[in-house]
Amino acid sequence: MGKLAVGALRAVLAVVLTGTVLVQAAMVWALATDPEDGSLPLTPLRLITVLGMAAAQVALVCVWRLVAMVRRGTVFSHAAFRYVDAVIGAIVAEALLWFAVTAINAPGQREDPGVTVIMAGIGLAVLGVALIVLVLRTLLAQAVARDVEASRMQAELDEVI
Repeated sequence: MGKLAVGALRAVLAVVLTGTVLVQAAMVWALATDPEDGSLPLTPLRLITVLGMAAAQVALVCVWRLVAMVRRGTVFSHAAFRYVDAVIGAIVAEALLWFAVTAINAPGQREDPGVTVIMAGIGLAVLGVALIVLVLRTLLAQAVARDVEASRMQAELDEVI
């Protein structure tokens, strides 16, 4: 991964992470202040939004750490699995939160249930992304195993020579 690609990815991650933290802080502030002063009532959708941003932030931080590992050349190690697993967990959490939004929205869509079906389809697509990342994790596991085997064989070859 080149320096330009790493820099661009880090810039995007930093902007998105900063934006979600600011919006999340503003929402928590608005939810925590006195309702008589014009604050927002705590509703399930607002709570889901705050939790959804937290899950996105977990994924962003983990991707940042994985990019750092790629840059150092240490991504093919067992340490990378915890970050990949956290990304998978964050994506699954996002899908579950989306299904909760779909369930909350469904009663209002009785005349047009197609909206609920589309929203459920989006949730399934998000779960599909988690499955894709799980497949990539399997590929990473195979690469780590091959790297360990190659190191072992190189050590044996060095002994012979």
